[in-house]
Amino acid sequence: MTWIQDYQPAGALWVSALLAALPIIVLLVSLGVIRFSAHLSAALALVTALGVALLLYRMPVALAFDSAAMGVVFGGWSVAWIAFHAVYFHNVTVATGRFDAIKRVLAGFSEDRRLQALLIAFSFGALLEGVAGGGSPIAITAAMMAALGFPPVKAVVLALLANTAPVAFGGLGNPLIVLGRLTAPIMHLKQDQATELFSAAVGRQVPVLALIIPAFLVVVLAGWKRMLEVWPAVLTAGLAFAAMQFVASNYISASLVDVLAALTAMAALWILTRFWQPATVWRFEGEEAVPARSLGAAQAERGALYAWMPYIVLILAIFLSRIGTIFKNLPVWLDLTKLLHKADWIFAWPGLHNHVVQHPPITAKNAPYAATLTVDFLFSPGTVALIAAVIAGFAMGARPKLLLTTYRKTLHQMRWALATIFTILAIAFVMNYSGATQTLGLALATTGVAFPLFSAYIGWLGVFLTGSDASTNSLFGPMQVISAQQLNLNPILAGATNTSGGVMGKMISPQNLSIGATAIGQSGKEGSLLRQTFLWSLLLTAVVGVISLLQATILTAMIPSP
Repeated sequence: MTWIQDYQPAGALWVSALLAALPIIVLLVSLGVIRFSAHLSAALALVTALGVALLLYRMPVALAFDSAAMGVVFGGWSVAWIAFHAVYFHNVTVATGRFDAIKRVLAGFSEDRRLQALLIAFSFGALLEGVAGGGSPIAITAAMMAALGFPPVKAVVLALLANTAPVAFGGLGNPLIVLGRLTAPIMHLKQDQATELFSAAVGRQVPVLALIIPAFLVVVLAGWKRMLEVWPAVLTAGLAFAAMQFVASNYISASLVDVLAALTAMAALWILTRFWQPATVWRFEGEEAVPARSLGAAQAERGALYAWMPYIVLILAIFLSRIGTIFKNLPVWLDLTKLLHKADWIFAWPGLHNHVVQHPPITAKNAPYAATLTVDFLFSPGTVALIAAVIAGFAMGARPKLLLTTYRKTLHQMRWALATIFTILAIAFVMNYSGATQTLGLALATTGVAFPLFSAYIGWLGVFLTGSDASTNSLFGPMQVISAQQLNLNPILAGATNTSGGVMGKMISPQNLSIGATAIGQSGKEGSLLRQTFLWSLLLTAVVGVISLLQATILTAMIPSP
């Protein structure tokens, strides 16, 4: 059975596009207006997506449910497997007590609140985002700052604002891995190749933001004048993070970008405070003034390397697994990447592969729509994170029972998040194979030269809805790529802008606002947090859009090519 997609099932393109967008509208209303839980909202949106596919697009029932099933499996392996084990790795550091040692090191950095914000909210938050993703950086850094004496609501606002810089590469690069795997067939590229191109493209956009976020944080915390007093620290943190973010995204691996950039920023601040301190220690009104202390103080020195050991293990594990992509033409016995890929399992989804036919203007001519799934058992960042967690756990003195108990607790902790991931990917696959995504792409292509600017806000909307850049790339990534192809724009730029623009929706996502408020015992303050972050979110998304527009028109050399 083959079935030909129809991109204007309701006649007029924009009427068809409005109906095609019903699953997204249902998700938006359920989450933002009715305030249902994320997994329930996603379930309602999936039912809507199946209804649109069957009733509007006349998609055969078997193909519709086959595409949903493939989305669930894809989500289970390509998204949930990585996200789950990233969080598990973090939970192992907590269960073994090593995370407490890290908190003591951070608390001993400086008495100046501005420097504490740079280290904890910006740098350490980025490290947590790179390893675990989700809402963990917001919850943990907000709670830490509140415990150190920051006003609770201010602590959450700072955590939300700081979480913009690293999100695109969060969870061991999961957003870009998902984007690469979903859009590679559309662009006729290999999945790893697409991921590397998107990583490089995003790595040429978000470092611009990383340069300004530290200053932005301190201004929100203490004002413009107080920010200028610590400009060496602001510049050091931003430059160190941005430089390593660019290098790692373009020449190392998407999975290591945040981890390396965060550790580089922390090390740079440590070195700086060996030679420089602010003229006055800034603290909150009513706090007693005390002498400044550098990261080299005895409290921070003791056991610092010991505290960071789990992250060193993780970096080594990921580095070794990606060594073949970093260093080309290695001898076979040294190329661990190639050896790990030998366990890959690539198969065509039965009943769906090549049973759907795409046609102009989406493709040059009528062409079957492939439905293949790659299961990279050993190469997956999720598998690497699991191995690193076990090795680090044993090195920290954990017994097998503790590791198993932590695994079970992580499953319970993430059960609804995992359900949401499965459902969001099912929606994405139903929309892709029914033709709804293509209809939306054709409609968005009518925006013409403004599309790169508009593209950033599509990503922003997606993260606002789902709270996840990976989920946003699942929902809107293929649509963005198709829209760009229709406009003869670079599809790599469109996918990258979806990711980078999505980053700015993180600070206003209802899920993350709830996580932040809960972390400081201020449930019910989500509205206050939204009011303090919404305009900043819109402004920073506009910055991403302008960068994308410049890359599409003037700075085209910035876009990586195969």
